[in-house]
Amino acid sequence: MGADDDPLTSAVRGRVRTDPAELERCRRDASHLAGDPTAVVAPRDTEDVAALVRWARRNRTPLVARGAGTSLDGESVPTEGGVIVDFSGWNSVLEIAPEELSAVVGPGVVNWSLQEALRPHGLFFPPNPGSWTTCTIGGNVGTNASGPRSFRYGPTRVWVRSVEVVLGTGVPVRWGARTAKRSTGPDLLQLVIGSEGTLGLVTEVTVRVAARPAERDGLIVPLPAGISLGSVASRLARLADSGLSAVEYLDRPSSSALRASGRADLPADEAFLLLEIEAATRGELAARRARVAAALEAVGVSAPPIVFDDADRLWMLRGESGVVLDERMGIRVREDVAVPLPRIDALVRRLEAIGRDAGAPLFLFGHLGEGSLHPNYVVEPGSPAAERIRAELLDAALALGGTVSSEHGIGHVKRPFLARELGPAAIALLRAVKRQCDPDGILNPGKLYPDARAARAPSRSPSAARDAAVRPR
Repeated sequence: MGADDDPLTSAVRGRVRTDPAELERCRRDASHLAGDPTAVVAPRDTEDVAALVRWARRNRTPLVARGAGTSLDGESVPTEGGVIVDFSGWNSVLEIAPEELSAVVGPGVVNWSLQEALRPHGLFFPPNPGSWTTCTIGGNVGTNASGPRSFRYGPTRVWVRSVEVVLGTGVPVRWGARTAKRSTGPDLLQLVIGSEGTLGLVTEVTVRVAARPAERDGLIVPLPAGISLGSVASRLARLADSGLSAVEYLDRPSSSALRASGRADLPADEAFLLLEIEAATRGELAARRARVAAALEAVGVSAPPIVFDDADRLWMLRGESGVVLDERMGIRVREDVAVPLPRIDALVRRLEAIGRDAGAPLFLFGHLGEGSLHPNYVVEPGSPAAERIRAELLDAALALGGTVSSEHGIGHVKRPFLARELGPAAIALLRAVKRQCDPDGILNPGKLYPDARAARAPSRSPSAARDAAVRPR
């Protein structure tokens, strides 16, 4: 069957767009990468998604899921061409069940919109990535996103109860359950979370939610020069009954850039801890703040904090850090690594040395309480210097017993490094799962799996795929 015999516009009921403006909109995400999509499809429902997958299998055309395009490692970039599957319109909160602490949402629901929908019920969805005002739940699932509150509540993986997903075979399945616990063999649900759209296209998500704390303060605490970040993180992580739900770090260059932007009235030339403390009453909150202050003083942090009675305002401010660096520094190497808490200082020293040796300014912030840091180097992404920096910092994290990705995922950017962390046996298993779920390799090729291209059937040429997409019914 040729392109003229199997047009995309006849295969799906949803809107198919091939106009240059729409294709340009979907070429990029928040990384430095760009692709060349042949069409953008907005499916109407799950059956339409299944029909789209069946069409893509027949025509050997890649499908790349997209929500808000906030991914940082190229997860939603069509690096090998093909069709963008636009889920941004699937933005309905389908059900909120307060009595069972769950909500059912479309994959295009924005994280912040879900928070707002849950607020009248006294509930919230704990994962709050820095891009939570724009990123979608489908994207959070695809990358196992986290955020500041993961110190207490964990990443997205902990908060997903079930997903409806159309596999690369074109078969819709539902994995997981609405129950609070289950023991039904290996957890197929967990295969989808963090899979970056390479195994199936998520069409519905049931998430677990939590009761919103009655009191929640955000604190910005100045850090003295030379402080051991590992000691601070370890002390707070071991502190009993602290109410801490977030322990974040903002280095001096990052805080200075935020201050200079006018977005925050911060003391000059200081690094900061950003903390969130939760409690049932103001009295309990005061006691917990005193307990945290005593723990910090024991490791040399005694400056009085800046207090945010609305902690969400603090995380809005924290999210602005990346925006400010985008405005001031442009595209750059942006990474996310994690190491065990006692090795944080060694990691920071190595990150600083990498920047000095390369002549690339370093801006460092992240989730200190989990040993998860986001090094940003001002260097042209994709350049030889940038690739050397990335290789050195990822190798440094692995050498310290850490991971090459604590929350951003692997995408296209970090594919070469996944095998260094997992080893050949695990990579072989991942490839076997990929072949079973996506036998033709049409779902988000060029992402996550090292050397996945070699196992994938050749795709049709961009011109053939474009002809199939635009042929009228």
